[in-house]
Amino acid sequence: MMKILIVEDEEALAKGLKFNFEQEGYEVETAGDGHRALDLFDSADPPFDLVVMDLMLPGMSGYETTREIRLRDTCVSILVLSARTLSEDRAMAFDAGTDQYLSKPFALPELLSRIRNLKDRRQSRTTSTSATEAGVQEIPVRFEFGDGIVVDFDQFEITVAGTTHTLTTMEIQLLRYFIEHESRVRSRDQIMEDVWEDNSAFSTRSIDNFVMRLRRLIEPLPSAPRHILSVRGTGYRFVANPEPGDVDSESESS
Repeated sequence: MMKILIVEDEEALAKGLKFNFEQEGYEVETAGDGHRALDLFDSADPPFDLVVMDLMLPGMSGYETTREIRLRDTCVSILVLSARTLSEDRAMAFDAGTDQYLSKPFALPELLSRIRNLKDRRQSRTTSTSATEAGVQEIPVRFEFGDGIVVDFDQFEITVAGTTHTLTTMEIQLLRYFIEHESRVRSRDQIMEDVWEDNSAFSTRSIDNFVMRLRRLIEPLPSAPRHILSVRGTGYRFVANPEPGDVDSESESS
């Protein structure tokens, strides 16, 4: 049975969501603020499979609560349900670690559909041990490339030159995608479709921005990258271990 934590300070909405989720057969608990949500999350046994998060919470914002939950569990699904509709709000939520974003007011069938989708994706991650797409390589939890760069996919961390950095959900998903498709050209449209199912908040420019952020972490000289190479007018190609002296002659200043 899927276990859901609703973090919503509007009591009537929280009760309505709880009722509808329970009608779908889910086990549900509610919290009216971030601190209560973290207490419930920490004490849950078995743990929660999904968190439905409001952003405008008293005391501790939904952004902060999402970041704290993501520090505790890198795999739990987080769906933001918020009246905030600006692209900046979406970007901040995704940076904090959310998986999907649905604006209020919302249609209940769409919300339930997204929850079912997140449930299916979670189950497929835990039961599937092999890559199914032709040409996609399986990669270990800890992957090393280049000059001693180590990615820890479980911890959402990357260590470069002895310094460890925490990656956002979007950054770790994009880096994993590049590594799985090493040496293959991936168009921006392919990346949006394959990496982020809920891509309504993104444009091809968003992909360029995420690539720029990854380059700042992994490239000795981000303006002349050696690992995430630009394919002008198309997209990107990842090279784990380039030959000495190889640089991206077509790098875009994205």
